[in-house]
Formats: sequence, C-alpha cells, structure tokens
Amino acid sequence: ILNYDIMARFRRRTCIVLLLFILFICSIMMALKTLRPDRAGFGDPFGLGLLPELQQRAVLLDSKQNSLNRAQGDTVTRVSNLHSIAVNTMKASMSPVKKLEEELSSPNYNFHIFYYTWYGNPQFDGKYIHWNHPLLPHWDPKIANNYPKGRHNPPEDIGANFYPELGSYSSKDPTVIEAHMKQMRSASTGVIVLSWYPPGMADENGEPTDGLVPVVLDYAHKYNLKVTFHIEPYKDRDDRSMYHNVKYITDKYGSHPAFYRHKTSTGRLLPMFYVYDSYVTIPEIWANLLTVSGSQSIRNTPYDALFIALLVEERHKHDIHRSGFDGMYTYFATNGFSYGSSHHNWASLKAFCDSNNLMFIPSVGPGYIDTSIRPWNNHNTRNRVNGKYYETAFSAALLVRPEIISITSFNEWHEGTQIEKAVPKRTGQVVYLDYKPHKPNVYLELTQKWSEKYRKEQEQWLM
Repeated sequence: ILNYDIMARFRRRTCIVLLLFILFICSIMMALKTLRPDRAGFGDPFGLGLLPELQQRAVLLDSKQNSLNRAQGDTVTRVSNLHSIAVNTMKASMSPVKKLEEELSSPNYNFHIFYYTWYGNPQFDGKYIHWNHPLLPHWDPKIANNYPKGRHNPPEDIGANFYPELGSYSSKDPTVIEAHMKQMRSASTGVIVLSWYPPGMADENGEPTDGLVPVVLDYAHKYNLKVTFHIEPYKDRDDRSMYHNVKYITDKYGSHPAFYRHKTSTGRLLPMFYVYDSYVTIPEIWANLLTVSGSQSIRNTPYDALFIALLVEERHKHDIHRSGFDGMYTYFATNGFSYGSSHHNWASLKAFCDSNNLMFIPSVGPGYIDTSIRPWNNHNTRNRVNGKYYETAFSAALLVRPEIISITSFNEWHEGTQIEKAVPKRTGQVVYLDYKPHKPNVYLELTQKWSEKYRKEQEQWLM
C-alpha cells in the first residue's frame, strides 16, 4: 500500500510538471508569434517561397488594389499607381530588409544578369502577355507544316518548358519585382541588365515597359543592386535615335542611386549599355555615334558611356572594333550555337579584345530549350545535366579571366535559360521540366558559388 501511494504521488507530480511545461511552451510560442510582422509578403524575411501562387495574387492593400482596378484602362496611370504602391511597400519593409541584408551574399558588380519585364497577367495587365506566346513557324513551309500552330493558353499552358514558382506572374506586380530582386541578390549577382525599348515601343509580343524602370530601380536599390540597360533592336534604331535614347535614359534615370556606372581602367565612371543585335546595323552608322570624329559622336559629352556589342559570328569582332564599341558580349546560352557562344572560342576572342583595348564579356547560361515556342528547334536544346552545364560554362569563362561575366538569364522563360526558381508542374496536356532532384533555388545557389569563386580567382589575377 505504501509503495502504491508513493507511485500515485509520483505520477501526480509528473503530470503537474508536464502540464506546466506545456503551458510554458505555449506561452513562448504566443510571444514569438507577436514578433511576426502583420504583413509577411515578399518584402519580409518571413514567408518567402511559401504558397507562391497565393503570394502572386495577394493584394498589397485593399484600397490601393481598388484604385488600381479603376485605372486599368489607362496604362500610364496604372504604372504610376504601381510605382506609388511599390514605394509605400518598400518603406514599410525597409527594417526587415536591413536584417535580411546580413544574411544575403554581398553583390558582385562584375556579375551581370539579363532580366525581362515583359510578362503580364489579367490581374495587373487586363490580359496575359508573353505567357501566351505564339508558336513560331519554321521559315521553310515544308518543315513548318509538320509542327503545331497557335498560341499558349495560360495559366496552365504557358510559353515555356519550365514553370515559374511564382506562376504566370505580371512584371508589374511589386511583390514579384521584389521577389526577383531578392533572388538575384541571393545569387550574389550585382548588376541587372534590363531589357529596354524606348517609350511607346515593345517587342512584337509585348507592350511598352519603360514605365516600369523607376520601380525596378527602386527595388534594386533596396537590395543594393545596380541596373544597366540592354537596348533591344527597336524600329529604326540608328546613330541618331540611339543618341536620343541614351540621352533620355541618362537624363531620366542617371541620378538614381541604382543606376550602374562602371569604373574604367583610367578611373572614369561611365554608364554601360548592352546593344542586342548590334550587327544588323552597319559599322559606318555606329561609328557616327561611337567614334570621336563621328557626325553624331557621343564621345566626350555628358552622355558618353561604355557600349557593348553582341558578337555572333567571328567576323563581327572586326566590325565591332571599327564601329567604336567598347566591348563585346556573347549572350546565347547555347554552347556551339554561334561562334561567340562556343566556349572554345572565348580565349581567342579575349586575346583579340585585349589587343584592341576592348572588354570581353562572355555570357554563361544554365542550359537552353525553346521548343515551347519553336517546336522545330530541338537541335539547339542544351540539357542542364543537373547544373553541370552551367558550371562548365562558368569554368570556361573564368579561364579567360574576364573583367565581367554576364548571365543568360534570370527569367527568359521562353528559351529555358532562366535561373529563377522553377517548380514541377503537370497539367492535362503538359508536363513541365523542373530542377529535380535539386530544389527550386539550385541555380541561384550555383551562381552564388561561382560568384565567390570568381572573386577569389580575381584576387589572384590582380596580384
């Protein structure tokens, strides 16, 4: 009986202690919950990557969204409202970002990454843009007849072989822009090369995006990133229009703290412009703009800058030199597709640039697949090989000791060159590719790894 009483008292004490312990844990959890910010969207260190589809649809503030919907018929007003929302959102989340800053890799301003803001969806744009990309026919009608025609039908069917973690997003969504900046910063890139058309102009499948530049600049600055411009081949691009547009960009955006300027070997700080498809314009026209004696010369004016031409064929290197460009980049993420994108040619291109006082900027990419929009283009697909293709490209780039490495791309989903987070997805008709067996952020992590490796090797080059 005595033993039974002792055991009973022991059990009671144990239950009481256990109950007190549970109450203590619950009180701790409640206290921690009060520390969580009321708004845990992409601007805060809480909730990033969770329920991305809901994050994309989330309204920043009900009243702001209502005013945005009323303005949907007016593109200029809509972009202005989004900029205002973005600024307010940014101010509200600056404190969490300062804490997050300590956890992110430092930006590498010698790692430039191509970025596209041409995507749209009904919530922010009244319709899908670019996700509904048409299937492009082959130029040979006999071949074209063997492949499907039509357009993609988002959100389940998009013009890409991979599917974004953020869904079929709008580039105007401030939460998306911030998520992108956070991803690029986590990858230790430093300079965003923003695809750009002059005001009122766009690619044939898109709509004007110059109105988004202030929002991109603001969010880039928040994450200590810089922005330079990738000037696309707009209609009637020549020496005169380029002078006008470089002046426009510099006057309008040049005073922003996120506007990128590159320090040259002579100590000058100059803006940089990548010029896509530069080879379609003859060297004599470019020389008018880019040489000191040119009739439209921009040299030694307040609008002087570093102009980087796209090299596709080997002969382009001589044209680039004659044109007065300051350097060349290779863009394409397809090893072997062009002379410039073939890794084994980078050493000779770097030697040519060194001997002619030009910058050589090789472009590395994680792979390539564009059969969702060019179903006949299988031969140019480059398998990612679980990240090995990307690492091989970085290794080839570092061998030539470039001053800058460019990355194709952050989010060119149509050509499957994106390093943005992608997720597995299967619909009734489509099975999308994904990054398995790795996580959605694997290419961000690989970029960060090679950014650090580049930094260490660059220190050795300079010794």
